[in-house]
Amino acid sequence: MGRLIGRYTLRPAFKVRVHGVERVPASGPLVVIANHSSMIEPQLIFGMLPRRSAFLVKETLFRGALGKFLLTLGQIPVKRGEVDRKPLLTAVGVLKDGGVVGIFPEGTRGTGDVGNAERGAAWLTRSAGATVIPIATRGTLRPANGKRRFRPRVDILVGEPFTPEIGRGRSGLEEGTELLRGELAALVKTLDEWRAEYGFQAPKGNEKE
Repeated sequence: MGRLIGRYTLRPAFKVRVHGVERVPASGPLVVIANHSSMIEPQLIFGMLPRRSAFLVKETLFRGALGKFLLTLGQIPVKRGEVDRKPLLTAVGVLKDGGVVGIFPEGTRGTGDVGNAERGAAWLTRSAGATVIPIATRGTLRPANGKRRFRPRVDILVGEPFTPEIGRGRSGLEEGTELLRGELAALVKTLDEWRAEYGFQAPKGNEKE
């Protein structure tokens, strides 16, 4: 039910196009990494994935009815800006059971350009020996003039899955983090170029939904 809500609730407001969903592995531990520029991407990605997934979600959303709903869906609360191993260990458990964990490596919303990344995704990948799949999303930000178009087009591009070898220690984690950041950034660039070529130029700037 949660996936159906994520897949169709926003359809009246956006023209959503998903490309490459067939690349998502049908089984096995999988870490999904995605860019993040608004609160819309998590819902869309959660809805379009063909497998049940648990995303690392900021703890402040786990309040009231919404919080109970997110917990029912199996989402994992995480505190921003604090060292908290509990959500990561919970996520590792999901992966070792052959499940899917989604994470936005930048940690906070930005322009979605993936200029930096935190270490959580690399740590999860290394700890569970998981496959990684990048997902790029464009079209959720308001245009630079601040005016929302009627049903703007949103494109979701699923990249090729890969299984990185991430070395031990902090240096291995840092190298792994940069590898994942680079793969996701390259996919976002590919999507930007595709949208520009076909007339769907992604907006620039720091505007947020």
